[in-house]
Amino acid sequence: MTKGWQTKTLGEIADVKGGKRVPKGYKLQTEPTDHPYITVSDFTDDGTIDTSRLRYVSQEVFEQIKRYTISSKDLYLSIAGTIGKTGYVPDELDGANLTENACKLVLHPGTSRDFLYYFTKSSDFADQAGANTRTAAQPKLALERLKTIKLCIPPLPEQQRIVAILDDAFADLATAKTNAEKNLQNARALFESHLDAVFSQREAGWEETTLEKILNTQPRNGWSPPAANHSDTGTPVLTLSSVTGFQFRPEKIKYTSAPTDNHRHYWVNNGDFLITRSNTPELVGHVAIASGIEQPTIYPDLIMRMNPNPEEIMTEFLFYQLRTAKLRSEITSRAHGANPTMKKLNKEAVQTLPICVPTLPTQKSILNSLNRLADETGRLARIYEQKLTALGELKQSLLHQAFSGQL
Repeated sequence: MTKGWQTKTLGEIADVKGGKRVPKGYKLQTEPTDHPYITVSDFTDDGTIDTSRLRYVSQEVFEQIKRYTISSKDLYLSIAGTIGKTGYVPDELDGANLTENACKLVLHPGTSRDFLYYFTKSSDFADQAGANTRTAAQPKLALERLKTIKLCIPPLPEQQRIVAILDDAFADLATAKTNAEKNLQNARALFESHLDAVFSQREAGWEETTLEKILNTQPRNGWSPPAANHSDTGTPVLTLSSVTGFQFRPEKIKYTSAPTDNHRHYWVNNGDFLITRSNTPELVGHVAIASGIEQPTIYPDLIMRMNPNPEEIMTEFLFYQLRTAKLRSEITSRAHGANPTMKKLNKEAVQTLPICVPTLPTQKSILNSLNRLADETGRLARIYEQKLTALGELKQSLLHQAFSGQL
């Protein structure tokens, strides 16, 4: 260990204190009061509090939980659900109530709050927090075990020197990440823009029809086996993630031990055209072409399967058309449901989607052009994705050096 550094536990350098849930049956209110109540959903990835959806408690409830507040001098840390989200409370939320799914770290003299914040962002902390996590329906990090997490800590002046180095380095990394994310977004937008142009600036000779008229097999929901039959092995069942994102992912499956019937309709085959019929407004109606299926696999109730007529339209041509901004807007407008975060498409809404169909030779020519551009933009996207991964690894490398005395 570097001279002057000591190995200590979190419990030795800070008081670890939990938050408090509101009384049973009480509903947090959106109408502002003098007592904001901070939840884990208010925590951001960059160590701040999102105040846009802040909720509050009444004076009466505050009196019952007033011992469980957080200071702007403390660090917050989530201990349930997403474990390890840490950050600072702004001055305007000094004294706010804190959820039972988080704790506060009240630092002892001699410990830099920023130094400890950076430690909570390190893989060392994440590994120890994960190792100390109890497996349950909602994973939770026990406070007593949190206190046992170890770190190497130098004298305060050295902590402050390290923090200054990390501040500068992380600012540069944040700029590089922003640029890489922008380049990645631009690469994807380039393809989407060209895709929209192909289908909006079409030449004469395209026939306007509806989806049902160019299908050999009409859309049909799959089957979702009973939850009681979920298993680690058995028959594979596709999940919504297997189609979401306009890319078929055969590995996105779960398994069921429920009895199956080989003659039923719910089996998916390579080449089948799939569409999600239930999801969030942004994700409902995503399409993909099944591929890479190596064993009998079921598609669920939340996905529809259909098969285009190859004499009318090429499957991949239909796939691209249903990705255009115009059709995406049409699809989302047809999805309904009382729940604002979960919308559903019915069979008729899918069957009556407007489709434009040119001749098969024209379709083939367009596909060749789109596939070439997709390959190129995909190559660029992979470059930027690799850069983002490298930036994340560099950040962890810097943190490792910082907390092992190598900076």
